[in-house]
Amino acid sequence: MQYHYPTPREAGVRIPAHLRKERFCAGFLHGLRGGQLDDVKYFRLSFREGFRAAKLYLREIRRQRGILNFPIQGRFRFRAVADTRH
Repeated sequence: MQYHYPTPREAGVRIPAHLRKERFCAGFLHGLRGGQLDDVKYFRLSFREGFRAAKLYLREIRRQRGILNFPIQGRFRFRAVADTRH
């Protein structure tokens, strides 16, 4: 199944003049696809800003569609202690 991912221009995101357009677009697409920042090349400024813009765009789209994002739930460990005061 093929998906159409919008470009920053189609999404209404303006690319700042001080950033490299190709890297910004690559970061935007990587963010839309659900990628993670796990490689050195992903930490360049233009790529990171595109990635961040994609995440903010996805958050806004989900909000418009009524999809809730729940906070991350932590794990709890409980230890039962025997009550010997009978």
